[in-house]
Amino acid sequence: MSNPLITGSILNSVWITVAGTFLNLLLTSMAAYVLARTEFIGKKFVLFFLIVIMVFEPGMIPEYLLVKDLGLMNTLTSLILYKAINVYYLFILMRFIQDIPEEILEASRIDGAGHFRLYSRIILPLSKPGLATLGLFYGVYHWNEYFRATLYISDPSKWPLQVVLRQFVVRKDNTSLIGNQNMFDSSINFDFASLQAGTIMIAIVPLLFLYPFILKYYAKGELEGGVKD
Repeated sequence: MSNPLITGSILNSVWITVAGTFLNLLLTSMAAYVLARTEFIGKKFVLFFLIVIMVFEPGMIPEYLLVKDLGLMNTLTSLILYKAINVYYLFILMRFIQDIPEEILEASRIDGAGHFRLYSRIILPLSKPGLATLGLFYGVYHWNEYFRATLYISDPSKWPLQVVLRQFVVRKDNTSLIGNQNMFDSSINFDFASLQAGTIMIAIVPLLFLYPFILKYYAKGELEGGVKD
């Protein structure tokens, strides 16, 4: 796996997954706290608007034009920022936050805690099951990113692993993904089918290692997010 295209694609996917998931959890948790635990003018309208955009998503053409107008074409940022807040996941996390006893928050307010302290010291620690569950969903989505990468990124050096993997697997020989030169040193003998299988394993193994660490939160998170006493 000394080919720079494959190595670079792995690093691209890691960056997209880590940065994208962090941004997703940060913005989703902040929005969930505001909508679940604060009152402000127009809150009902905001909730209604979120439901509308969850049901009626914009088409691919408006999305493409927006990315182009923002100058994000051919950048990894276009993949990191896409759906920074998933509305469905937002509502799940809101249920978690609503289940936190009001007495805990009220006691913190009496001690002088503001919104930032409530969010960082109370809401986030008590929402770990929900955050872990959503982190898994967000992370798997970013790691498996393919379709929008093919639309927004034309530079092969910026392709995530899944795009390279698709190009790599459909080929039958050691032909470069770009042009006709060999992908690897022609003096090296190897089984190309085995190389394809190895690339697929690279794409799968990180997720297999991730699941055991989050599994203890996953079932609890799914149940608590959908059931309220």
